Amino acid sequence: MKKKIFISTGGSGGHVLPAITIYDHLKSSYEILISTDLRGLKYIDKENYKPITINTPKLNNLFLLPFALSKVLFLTFKCLILLKKEKISILISTGGYMSLPLCLAAKILNIKIFLLEPNMVIGRANKFFLKFCEKIICYSENIIGIPKKFKSKLKILNPLIRQKYYNKKLKKHENEKFTLIIIGGSQGAQIFDKILHESIIKISKIKSLKVIHQTNKKNVDNLKNLYSENKIDNIVFNFDQNLNLLLDQADLCITRAGASSLAEISLLRKPFIAIPLPSSKDNHQLENANYYKNKDCCWVVEQINFDKFFFEDLLLNILSDQGEILKKKNNLEKLNYQNTWNNVNQNLLNIINEN
Repeated sequence: MKKKIFISTGGSGGHVLPAITIYDHLKSSYEILISTDLRGLKYIDKENYKPITINTPKLNNLFLLPFALSKVLFLTFKCLILLKKEKISILISTGGYMSLPLCLAAKILNIKIFLLEPNMVIGRANKFFLKFCEKIICYSENIIGIPKKFKSKLKILNPLIRQKYYNKKLKKHENEKFTLIIIGGSQGAQIFDKILHESIIKISKIKSLKVIHQTNKKNVDNLKNLYSENKIDNIVFNFDQNLNLLLDQADLCITRAGASSLAEISLLRKPFIAIPLPSSKDNHQLENANYYKNKDCCWVVEQINFDKFFFEDLLLNILSDQGEILKKKNNLEKLNYQNTWNNVNQNLLNIINEN
């Protein structure tokens, strides 16, 4: 009889996508259950993964804190019953406040806890549970915020990337236009919805472009019309489960700096301009971007000091110097040469099975 592993996730795609990737890696060797909160449901194929909904409240409102804490305690009791009933051997948490009830319940039941930290700065929930976890799986040994006494729990793994991203890549025809893809605007970030396209339209007068642009659902038609009026070939979308196929068409990507997004872009050897989310906790998106910048794989533009003219000059310089694009593609290839599905699968199994 296979051992049972429970994966706790929720919130953003940055938490959920690595969780379903872990599920796919381990499902042949273990029986897997997975939970998410309501926000994370949109990232999960409900038929294939059959997620359990555990909707943990945020603990960031002092006025509502007593209510939130009482709900966390209720959910912890519910998770105790669930974990015991299902005879769970291992809990894997991808972090975030939504993991609190399951991690607390697992600790009470002496279930082994494995934490996943894909960012370059350890998250607060993961930091809280460092003392109680067996191991913390990271993509780099230089994670910021992990006390020295817990360094021995670090297990380094190549980034967890969905299997479809390893499929054979499309080949562009030489006469195709330079294709720019902009991702990260689905949540309505002003810089992605209302600023970048102005610069791109301006630059398209100098260099012929094709643009693939992710934007807020309400902005799709407006942005599509703007590009069409300016005779720019375009694909404008809000959310696409097959983002890998759109990324495959691109020569350059402009993106936020979530760990999962950067890992996927990196695997596809797409040089990118990262504009980290300035409000990300402990500025982890900037640290994620700087990891790739220090390996000469990307450019980083900070939103807090965003200068349209600087951005336009940077983009024009990139478009006019294909040598820089090629250099960064080669650096990305070197960075990912061991990142294959089979390698990650074997390394992850070794971490889980290690005594």
